[in-house]
Amino acid sequence: MENFTFLNPTKIVFGRDSETSVGVETARYSRKILLHYGGGSIKASGLYDRVCASLKAAGVEWVELAGVKPNPRLSLVHEGVRLCKQHGLGFILAVGGGSAIDSAKAIAMGAVIDGDVWDFYVGKGTPTDALPIGTVLTIPAAGSESSDGTVITNEDGWLKRAVGGPFLYPRFSILNPALCATLPPFQVACGAADIMAHLMERYFTNVTNVAFTDRLIEATMKTVIAQAPKVLANQDDYDAWSELMWAGTIAHNNLLNTGRIGDWASHDIEHEVSGIYDVAHGAGLAVVFPAWMKYVLHHDIDRFVQWAVRVWNVELDVFDKEATAREGIARLEAFFHRIGLGTTLASLGIHDDRIEEMAKKGTGDDSRTLGNFVKLDSKAIAEILRLAL
Repeated sequence: MENFTFLNPTKIVFGRDSETSVGVETARYSRKILLHYGGGSIKASGLYDRVCASLKAAGVEWVELAGVKPNPRLSLVHEGVRLCKQHGLGFILAVGGGSAIDSAKAIAMGAVIDGDVWDFYVGKGTPTDALPIGTVLTIPAAGSESSDGTVITNEDGWLKRAVGGPFLYPRFSILNPALCATLPPFQVACGAADIMAHLMERYFTNVTNVAFTDRLIEATMKTVIAQAPKVLANQDDYDAWSELMWAGTIAHNNLLNTGRIGDWASHDIEHEVSGIYDVAHGAGLAVVFPAWMKYVLHHDIDRFVQWAVRVWNVELDVFDKEATAREGIARLEAFFHRIGLGTTLASLGIHDDRIEEMAKKGTGDDSRTLGNFVKLDSKAIAEILRLAL
């Protein structure tokens, strides 16, 4: 096990009607804020009105910035930075899923500097501060509600990049599972795939003697596998949503990182796919992850066997470890199909004409490699993408 320091300062307010406390929680930090969200879904559901009523009752004034899209765009971040500076806003409240939260985090960094926040995403400088943010979560998926990271897409070149830092943890996040009941099934499935990917990125590690966190990750994966089909079958199942929403938060709040070094190549590869083709992040991960597994399988086949047996209940074939491991991968693909996702690039309408471009963008023309479990150069990434065709 590796040395580690664990700190997660995000206050979680979980349960029915918890969004009614957003005004009180926000007022602790500022009474003049940016209210940041996506489209009309929070208005159609009544959530927008409840949030505004709570803010008003707490004496909080706000400037609104709507329009966050999946794979949140840098251009909207720039507009948010401008509004924060123009109006002297001291806090950002994101209402929505991971895209709204990631966009809010980017705005929060940009609002406290004189330059362009995109410079941080491409390694030109290191962020050290940000405005405080809070969230009202509407979809279990990205885990950004209690993580220290943000991912933004720059329309100039369609580059999708990430930044992290302890100042990006939300001050609070409000999680009401009932808010998920109106989500489209495709979004539910993409969210479940995203959570599974966060867990598998951490699970496949070269660090030994991490049995405790292995078991925690395995239990969280089994929770997602059990609960995602339940909420898709009955989206009014509050108890199933509760399990899935809390699993999504724990999957990415860094608790499950402790003592181990995760991989993250599949996320980086998917960023190139969704950066160019603008596919949903979870849908892209459902395609990339099984292909990555098939490519790196023999690096540590015993870990894949352990995952297949413990998570997917595959019967161990002591004479053929590879068969056991490949059955685990097949069951992962079957799970994605069961919840309505494809596992090939073709299922996303993507063909082989831009594979080399995605591979080279991922590594910066071979100036770096992706991943930790296995270091991947652009040639390896291209092979993984071909496996996904």
